Amino acid sequence: MSAGAESGVEQVLRQVAPGRYDAYEALLRAVAEGRVWMLLWHGEPGSPEAQYGNMEVEGLGYAPCVTSAQELAASGWNRSHEVVSGRTVAASLYPDRWGLWLNPHAPGGGVGIPWADLRRIAEGMERLPAGPLRLSEPAVEIPQFYALLGQNAHRTPVVRTLRRAWVQPALGTPYLCIGLDLYDSSPAAVEAVRQMMQQSVGVVPEGLPVSTVSMADEYDPVALWMRAHARPFFDRDVYGGGAAAPAGPSGAYGYPQPPQGWQAGAY
Repeated sequence: MSAGAESGVEQVLRQVAPGRYDAYEALLRAVAEGRVWMLLWHGEPGSPEAQYGNMEVEGLGYAPCVTSAQELAASGWNRSHEVVSGRTVAASLYPDRWGLWLNPHAPGGGVGIPWADLRRIAEGMERLPAGPLRLSEPAVEIPQFYALLGQNAHRTPVVRTLRRAWVQPALGTPYLCIGLDLYDSSPAAVEAVRQMMQQSVGVVPEGLPVSTVSMADEYDPVALWMRAHARPFFDRDVYGGGAAAPAGPSGAYGYPQPPQGWQAGAY
């Protein structure tokens, strides 16, 4: 990149603002395809003792970075740094629930990407819904579907429980999500569950999207919400299940507010 030229990340970053979820989605895609300058608190690039800096915003941890050599100079950072692809750093940070904060030195405090969105960058944005998500107990009345799904689950021994949630992404169509709690995740078990869902969705009203999520996924925000707020509507131990618990917040997901100031430490 020539001196003074903006990176693809920087071009999109200027458009991001609270409520501009379209611009934020574009930023995530730019980070996924681009690179960032990670600030090292300890060590040198590639060394075993290398540690990223860290900062905390609204109780969540982030590793600070800058988006170009020009921004690195503007930041005044006087320790080492390393240039890595956005997808690579996303894959390294999200399993430990660390986010990425872009240009914290910039006017306004820069922009943070929480760990749930880093997971989308690392694993494929088209596979996971755009946050922040609004999650609730489904209000749509489809008792025939739930009854048939419960019957088919009863005949599918690998299924322990089923939960449900209504998911409204920041961008895209709302959908019904079924949480699958399974006794094992072998290929045979996955195939049995696929057939169970295929045999059940035929009674869903046309135009109502239905998706599934594994309750064993400790990083999926929908599974995390269902685990905390939704009782099973099918439970093999008490076939028939009960009512759902009250809805609650979905946690941090999507464009957060910038910090009032930042201090780096070791990640």
